[in-house]
Amino acid sequence: MSALELTEAISRGELSPVDVLDAVLERVKRYNPEINAIVTLTEKSARESAEKAEKMVKKGEKLGPLHGVPATIKDTVFTKGVRTTFGSKMYENFIPDEDAVLVERLKKAGAVIIGKTNVPEFGLIPVTDNLVFGPTRNPWDKSKTSGGSSGGAAAAVAAGMGPLASGSDGGGSIRIPSSLCGVYGIKPSFGRIPIHPRPLVYVTTDCLGPIARTVSDAAVMLDVMAGPDDRDRFSLPATDVSYLETLENGIEGSRIAYSHDLGYAVVDPEVEQLTKKAAFSFEKLGCEVTEIKPDLFDMQYELITMVIAETITANEEHLEEWKEKTYPLYQGYLQLEETFSVRDIVRVQYKREELWGKMRKIFEDYDFLLTPTTAVPAFELEEGTMGPTEIAGETVGPVGWIAFTYPFNFTGQPAASVPCGFTRDRLPVGLQIVGNRYDDNGVLRASRAFEKAFPWQDKKPPL
Repeated sequence: MSALELTEAISRGELSPVDVLDAVLERVKRYNPEINAIVTLTEKSARESAEKAEKMVKKGEKLGPLHGVPATIKDTVFTKGVRTTFGSKMYENFIPDEDAVLVERLKKAGAVIIGKTNVPEFGLIPVTDNLVFGPTRNPWDKSKTSGGSSGGAAAAVAAGMGPLASGSDGGGSIRIPSSLCGVYGIKPSFGRIPIHPRPLVYVTTDCLGPIARTVSDAAVMLDVMAGPDDRDRFSLPATDVSYLETLENGIEGSRIAYSHDLGYAVVDPEVEQLTKKAAFSFEKLGCEVTEIKPDLFDMQYELITMVIAETITANEEHLEEWKEKTYPLYQGYLQLEETFSVRDIVRVQYKREELWGKMRKIFEDYDFLLTPTTAVPAFELEEGTMGPTEIAGETVGPVGWIAFTYPFNFTGQPAASVPCGFTRDRLPVGLQIVGNRYDDNGVLRASRAFEKAFPWQDKKPPL
């Protein structure tokens, strides 16, 4: 059941929050050992929350929009009294004494927090593996990656371990695993959901957001989590829009651009075929769709520069200890910081402005930009790699397979991944829907229009 179906049934007294929790926990205990999506299960506190939620229903008290609904929190997000490791041996036993703003708001809305989901160390790479918990496997094919860095979150939702998961996205970390795991994920506008405490990386590109099986569930989750908080000076002012209430308003008459490569990416032919078909299906929804050849440039090395510089600075007091305990793949990248100059760091910001100048011109003519979410479907789990270095017979850089996601972290635009089909090997493929600055509502409405026309909720992995 979706989160909305659960809350309606709970509010009518047809379902008990305790029974809902029991059903979800039973599924977690059955499937999580082989998928490894949830790494810290908070069964005791979840049961206390569910019992409290049940009493509130019986007393006729006012209920929140997520009353009694199980949800998970990414293991890079502070959760009071719950081990939060960031996937790092450095923080293996760290227990925060405060909740992140996102967690505060989910709890206030009545959500029942059932645990923390797996991440790569500090959320730095697009595959989920670390020295604390090991890899998260894709529910559609357990020999393959779930993506990252919100890989545990997306895998949990895909496997039915609760309808809702919180993710974060500094370079694609919500959209990448959502695409590979066949679920819905949206990276809101930068600042839409306050971040406090700040992460150890992606300081100026990180966004928090929902991962769910339906667009409606993501919309209500965003309604709950969005809005300003003075603890985050980047947080945006409140809007007078309810994402859920306006979800069915449609996008008829919208002008849509589609690009299969953004001008520089290399794409798997099967992924290109599926996403192009999905993009042009918006014509059936009353939109005008045009394939464009944008004059954009790749920012992958700017992303790598930023990630390395920010992470090393955040951990500089314990740098030598971290180098001894870090995930093996990181060792080579940590050495790169010695090659960076101040100019390299500043140059990232100038390139970022140049990218926005080019992107802004696209959105002068179009309401949405559609692309593949990832250049490839899920691939084999291999320790010590970040993904394929060759696509369609061409050599690509270390993060070339996620070339479609990180541009919109640099520009701060809202972007979502919607399931749009399956490869011949029955692996999910995602279509990325990008909106203009601050048009989170438009991205959700476009996602919902596509979902209504081409439903995916009945597609479940063969566990």
